Amino acid sequence: MVACCAMLTPPVSLLAQDKPMKMAVEGTPIAPADSLNALMGLLEQEVVGAADAMPADKYDFVPSVPGGDFQGVRSFGSQVKHLAQANYEFFKGWGVPGEIDPKTLESLKSKDEIMKALRDSFKFAHASIDSITTQNAFTALKQPEVYKTTRVSMAALALAHSM
Repeated sequence: MVACCAMLTPPVSLLAQDKPMKMAVEGTPIAPADSLNALMGLLEQEVVGAADAMPADKYDFVPSVPGGDFQGVRSFGSQVKHLAQANYEFFKGWGVPGEIDPKTLESLKSKDEIMKALRDSFKFAHASIDSITTQNAFTALKQPEVYKTTRVSMAALALAHSM
């Protein structure tokens, strides 16, 4: 619940702008791609901003506490890399140009490499979301039936995952 509220609340940087936010007219249809990409843009701003703010020499940071067991915990850089990989994984097979095998990002080490991959993954995520129409938004994707996966549910999962 908190994550949903945080995701739907514009960042302070957007609220503090001189220009008032343009409000949608209640009851007016909004294309699925427009609605989902607006949320993805807010999330991208937060994730990329946080990843960019971390100094390069801290990308190997892993939490540690005396007596704590943090074996197998991702470093900060590995977590950012994981988010980039996930953006490709969630939208895999949609026929959108720019798709890559997420495993190719595994070898990235430097902050610059990881940040480029993260930014590129959000471009791919936005392009994938742009392909969602009212006609295909809720048609089944090739996934196990138990998941009842659609383009909208995968976009929602991508948004939730990065939170």
